[in-house]
Amino acid sequence: MNLIEISQTGEPAKPINGLPAIAGDVGSNYAAIYKKTGYIRPWTGYVAVIDSQCIGTCGFKSPPENGRVEIAYFTFPEYEGRGYATLMAHMLLEMARITDPHITVIAQTLPQKGASTRILEKIGFKLTGSIHHPEDGEVWEWEYTE
Repeated sequence: MNLIEISQTGEPAKPINGLPAIAGDVGSNYAAIYKKTGYIRPWTGYVAVIDSQCIGTCGFKSPPENGRVEIAYFTFPEYEGRGYATLMAHMLLEMARITDPHITVIAQTLPQKGASTRILEKIGFKLTGSIHHPEDGEVWEWEYTE
């Protein structure tokens, strides 16, 4: 899998054939995030590509704050159930740890067991509790632990 950075304009840094419309929407969202939080590599969004097919998106929700950074990942429906989201989450985790070995990597999920909670558990995240997210309401927060 290759992760292709989403540029400041919201476009993938390299051309991708058949980029799904939903990936364009994610790119627009990242362009708006960059305007608020800054465009600081590697703390950006990415398009996930396998065999020249865009299979999902992932990234950091913002640059690190107070020694913490949050990851997010999304596999397009036709590619779900193949381990791609797990691979995206793992690649983001590794990118964060290589960039700053002391950073705490977190993720948030809906407050119920599901595919995303299984992914996080698989790669070593532990549930730390529930928090109130200003846009999403109650969410579960997860933290990577070695």
